[in-house]
Amino acid sequence: MLGFALASMVVYALRGRKRDADQDGKGARLFLGFGDFLLHWFMWAIDPTVRVSLRLGLTPDFYNFAGLFLGVLTGVFIARGNLETGGWLIALGGIADILDGRIARATGVASAYGDFVDSTFDRFVEVFAFLGFVVLLRASAYGALLAAAAMAGSILVSYTRARGEALGVTCSGGLMQRGERLAIMCLVCLLDPIVAARLGRPESTAIEWMLGLMALSTFVTAAHRTVWIAARLRRQQRTS
Repeated sequence: MLGFALASMVVYALRGRKRDADQDGKGARLFLGFGDFLLHWFMWAIDPTVRVSLRLGLTPDFYNFAGLFLGVLTGVFIARGNLETGGWLIALGGIADILDGRIARATGVASAYGDFVDSTFDRFVEVFAFLGFVVLLRASAYGALLAAAAMAGSILVSYTRARGEALGVTCSGGLMQRGERLAIMCLVCLLDPIVAARLGRPESTAIEWMLGLMALSTFVTAAHRTVWIAARLRRQQRTS
């Protein structure tokens, strides 16, 4: 699978590295722009799935509920220690999350209902994954706490953006946005056994490192968004 992904990256690069108009339109960036090649390659790679889905008549709701189901399975497999399967399920759930929006826009059925269901299911999916880590690391001195902190920070990152937008202020910058969190969780779940074997450390060592980094960076991002949005709202209040 990794070899196929690398080969497709080469093909994508040789074809001119076409940027995805949908992502550019939303101003989407991965890892502050350093991962933009991977972002646009991934959109290019799954584009055939969009076309097949349209031919089969699959709806955005199909992918919304498929993503939710995959999120539940992700939490279960992670909790049971089957990290590799959990990592692949995170990847599949992420693809489902992308497909629902692209199909909605392609078929002209994008709506407030779809936006609400999509964003709400996204939060459920993340919580299921983090709860899986809490159960997996329940015997660790700090692992479960790190998982809970990362879950709280992730929710705060999403909440500050949503609350700001509800008040008319958009702030989507910062580290560890949802796409970045999913990419890191997927990669670390797949690599954790290799890291543990190479370093002679217990399994889930890389998972704990990831959760610690994620907890720190999400709280920093949430704090930055809080200060930034509050300053804009205060400025609007003074000028009104």
